[in-house]
Amino acid sequence: MFRILKYLGKKSALLFLASIFLIYGQVWFELKLPDYMSKITMELGGGGKDISPVLNAGGHMLLYALGSLVMAILVAFINARIASDFSASLRGEIFGRVQEYSMAEISLFSTASLVTRATNDVMQVQFLIVMGMNSIVRAPIMAGVSFMKIRGKSWQWSAATAIAIAALLLILVVLIALTMPKFKIIQSLTDGLNRVTRENLNGLKVIRAYQAEDYQRAKFESVNDRLTATHLFTGRSMAFMMPLIMAVMNALTLSIYWIGALLINKAGIFEKMTIFSEMVVFISYAMQIVLAFMMLVAIFIFFPRASVAAGRINEVLSTESSIRDGNAVSGKEGLKGDVEFRDVSFRYPDGENDAVEHISFHAAPGSTVALIGSTGCGKSTVINLIPRFYDVTGGAVLVDGVDVRDYKQSALRDRIGYISQNAVLFSGSIRSNITYGSVNGAYPSDDAVMESAAAAQAEEFIGQMDGTYDAIVSRGGTNLSGGQRQRLSIARALARDPEILIFDDSFSALDFRTDRMLRDALKKNYSDKTVLIVAQRISTIMDADLILVLDKGKIAGSGTHRELLRSCDVYRQIALSQLSQEELNR
Repeated sequence: MFRILKYLGKKSALLFLASIFLIYGQVWFELKLPDYMSKITMELGGGGKDISPVLNAGGHMLLYALGSLVMAILVAFINARIASDFSASLRGEIFGRVQEYSMAEISLFSTASLVTRATNDVMQVQFLIVMGMNSIVRAPIMAGVSFMKIRGKSWQWSAATAIAIAALLLILVVLIALTMPKFKIIQSLTDGLNRVTRENLNGLKVIRAYQAEDYQRAKFESVNDRLTATHLFTGRSMAFMMPLIMAVMNALTLSIYWIGALLINKAGIFEKMTIFSEMVVFISYAMQIVLAFMMLVAIFIFFPRASVAAGRINEVLSTESSIRDGNAVSGKEGLKGDVEFRDVSFRYPDGENDAVEHISFHAAPGSTVALIGSTGCGKSTVINLIPRFYDVTGGAVLVDGVDVRDYKQSALRDRIGYISQNAVLFSGSIRSNITYGSVNGAYPSDDAVMESAAAAQAEEFIGQMDGTYDAIVSRGGTNLSGGQRQRLSIARALARDPEILIFDDSFSALDFRTDRMLRDALKKNYSDKTVLIVAQRISTIMDADLILVLDKGKIAGSGTHRELLRSCDVYRQIALSQLSQEELNR
């Protein structure tokens, strides 16, 4: 828990110091009240008719109470500011660290868990700070000053107070031992609940189409019931705390009165009032000591879950990305868009076998290289190694003659225009989606936006939208068709004017006519770019300079379309399943 406090900023640290002084002032004001109570008791017990000393003491008590109130308000404001700033800083740190992660680390934690850690877990820590900062500082000060005030008084009263404190500590230790493991389970189950909820929302159309609502409800209820049962256990355990604490406090009060009665009964007539006055003061300070421990107990109600949350946050912040920056910012002179795979093998972090093995090929600047094969043969895996979404486990990938692991990631990705298998759009406008991301700190111009949209065959439907390039795109592009989303994704990559264009099965949602027109536009306007295409359609890759046929993670054949028809059975089977012999021979 305390490791996470290093993310507290200097401003928050200074505010925390100010809060300590204010809390000390608040406690000092509060602990002056019993002294004046003692004076009032002595005045009233003396039988004097002059009430001015009583009024004077009462006035001082009002002033001290008002001072304590002002201090408490200032402390509350400061603590709220510290907690808010700290949680904002923490969320920023988590977001920044996740941004640095490779896909391996994302898979390690899971998206649902990362969302929980950046939201729910941070909220738990923030709640502890808001509730606990005052109490954690105040309780030791209150207990220490109160102890100094009653030191040297009746040993019997002191013994009763010590027994009460020991009982409170025992209650606290037992409850923490029971609930701490459950709080860890709660955070894990919250991850699971988020995962099932996200899965249900993302797949709502399929769920309804297959009438699987009952199945999904059963999955949700299974996780929800486990989470509810765990919450009930911790809640019921903690429910015993306050009644037990109140029982201890009441027992202490009765013990002090009972001991005081015995002492007064044995004392002489002139000592009775003094003992009674001391008893009133002692019980006030003893209650302050017990109240201080109650504050700590209240904090420990929230501390276990916040501690678990802090541990999960620290786990994210302490995990380093497996992708490390190199120093290179440029390739070898004379090379622009050159891609080479040298005996590349790769295995996913949780995989038992290599996803791809001994992949070697060379994509010269301006050439088009296509990858085809059955589902799961490793096509997307191969091209994901170029922008370093993962690092190879064997061999090397070179861009412009330099190993991609030696590049600065920003310098490497400035050279690449990547179009993912699932077209990803962001809430905003058509223009903001096409200009998304900078190259060397610069964003595409309006001319580049329109040229890329025309090449991607997106100009026509953009012109029909209300606002054209300023038309609204909803989150995920849900107000656009699949083909429109893919064309905007392609336009976004083209607008960057990269050396290398990577199409990860990015033509699948396009009709054959649009597919043909788009490839013609690429050949005409972007002939100097190196193009790598993952595709399922033979018609999309027939004109490629080099076609790689993958089968079970290995290259089963390579060459041009006509060469592979003669030499590669795997390619021939794929081709004949899509086109007639006559169409293939054209």
